[in-house]
Amino acid sequence: MEKIRIGVIGVGGMGSAHCRSVKSLSETELTCVCDINEEVAKSRGEEFGVKYFSDYKEMIKSGLCDAVIIATPHWIHPEIAIFAFENGLHVLSEKPIAVRVSDADKMIEASKKHKKIFTIMFQRRTEPLFKKAYEIVKSGAVGEIQKTVCIDPWYRTQAYYNSAGWRATWIGEGGGVLINQAPHAIDLFTLLGGLPKKIYAKTRTKFHDIEVEDEVSALLEYENGAWGYYYTSTCEPVGPFHMEFTGDKGKLVIRGNTLTFYSFEYPISESIVKEESMWGSLAYTEEKIEITSNIKTGHAAIIRNFARAILFGENLIVKGEEGLNSVEFINACILSGKKNKLVELPVNRKEYDDLMEELKRSSKPKKIIKEERITDPTFLKK
Repeated sequence: MEKIRIGVIGVGGMGSAHCRSVKSLSETELTCVCDINEEVAKSRGEEFGVKYFSDYKEMIKSGLCDAVIIATPHWIHPEIAIFAFENGLHVLSEKPIAVRVSDADKMIEASKKHKKIFTIMFQRRTEPLFKKAYEIVKSGAVGEIQKTVCIDPWYRTQAYYNSAGWRATWIGEGGGVLINQAPHAIDLFTLLGGLPKKIYAKTRTKFHDIEVEDEVSALLEYENGAWGYYYTSTCEPVGPFHMEFTGDKGKLVIRGNTLTFYSFEYPISESIVKEESMWGSLAYTEEKIEITSNIKTGHAAIIRNFARAILFGENLIVKGEEGLNSVEFINACILSGKKNKLVELPVNRKEYDDLMEELKRSSKPKKIIKEERITDPTFLKK
């Protein structure tokens, strides 16, 4: 079988795990690695037996790869992706694809202009639970969605934030929990429930000594008048992760690793009007959905799909333009929280760019840094 030659850019953390995934697949061949830290680049090059670079432009123009995986800090994703597209390479970007919606727009435009495959590492879409949830929503069983909820708790120590100078800074990362931990859940939340048209958010730094947000609470309003609620933080050691989507015909609840569907006997809109009893209720059937699958999931599944899309035209699990939804949501929350106002989507590109430039100018170097580049063990299992 013909293999897609892949180079990985940013191999100090998650990128090294992607290297192992690339080497494990029959459709891909790891041919080169790149990291701005030359010692890291050399170490990974020797570990995987491939040529290494410290300049991504040199690697992209080397002729050694057909595609790249970008696993660098967020701000530089667009710059690298656009350069890769312009030089004839396909791109798989880590999440989020960009810090600002204006940069995400440019990435998507470049991929289309140069007719190159563009996908994002939203590996949770491959999990059987979320595939089943998507199937239920798209089947119409839930009906028109009237309410959404997403509670996405995380826990991070101060030591985590002290592990790199770029972490949790406006100039280095472009945000806090929203830009780092939350994108996976936001991708799934907007995939299942759609993108809100209006967001009113509160953001704050609750416990950590950082300049960006570690807690977010947001009220949502959708095009059809539905309401929603969103919450995330890195201050909560006990979950579980929770999503729910209530429609006219039923209710879908994701709690931890369980999926439950409530099917209403009649649509809510009909029952409320037609029920003659003062204390009438609406009967429903509760079904706990059994989740079983032998299909490979996680990072490797996204990389394999990326390669097969290039080789055989396989449909992408995550289309590049779908990466814009999570960035819209994140930008809207940050803009709303900082300006203390309701924000309409699509986000005003200039207003957000101006805010980011202002925040970057206020960004200060960290006083305490204990440099560590260790991949989150949670995601190595996925």
